[in-house]
Amino acid sequence: MAVVAIIGAMEEEVALIAASLDNVQQEHAASLNVAHGSLTASDGSEIEVAATVGGMGLVNAAATTQYLIDTYHPDAILFSGIAGNLNKNLHINDVVLGGTLRYLDTDMRLIAQWKPKTDDFHSDPRLLSVAEEVLQQLEINHIVGTIASGNYFVDTPEKTAAVIEATQADAVEMEGAAIAHVSARNDIPVLIIRALSDNADTDYEDFRHFDISEYANNAAHITVEITRRVPVAIEK
Repeated sequence: MAVVAIIGAMEEEVALIAASLDNVQQEHAASLNVAHGSLTASDGSEIEVAATVGGMGLVNAAATTQYLIDTYHPDAILFSGIAGNLNKNLHINDVVLGGTLRYLDTDMRLIAQWKPKTDDFHSDPRLLSVAEEVLQQLEINHIVGTIASGNYFVDTPEKTAAVIEATQADAVEMEGAAIAHVSARNDIPVLIIRALSDNADTDYEDFRHFDISEYANNAAHITVEITRRVPVAIEK
């Protein structure tokens, strides 16, 4: 049986995924509430799924990823969530798949001295291919692009311009690079999926009261459909 771990940063990003599982057990450890259940794959097989909210920020994302790896031994890790748009050719509710993940404010000359010894990180090509097939079938506009991850909220034109200059990113968020980094250290395929919820121009105090459910559910629905095809992808 294939095993897939799914992470979101906020409750809204995981609720629909957890509700899609069968035979769910709620498991609690390491400050996490994990929905552990099953999903029927597109080939008719059963997939074991562990889905959880990991919290916002790079350290929360990294700790959650390593816990899921150590506990559930997944064959693939998916991240589902929202992000700020940096690409003028994209619009709200479009999707950016993390072909490349880059840290903000990180000197990779130092970090890259340790496995996986790279300046940036990447979603698995097989999972990206499956994700593109799903998005095309759902007729959702998307790109395989670059996502920047940092420990601060990007909410002004000045910050947005700085992120674009530093990373040439299409979207910005606070978890993806850390999840891809930990997955690479453990040699586990990863896929980062981001539905665009704003143009990285919303003050955080306003964003806190912003209803993100539409965008989070969009990403979650996509993630469930991708998860159903993971067994085929990892066998290629």
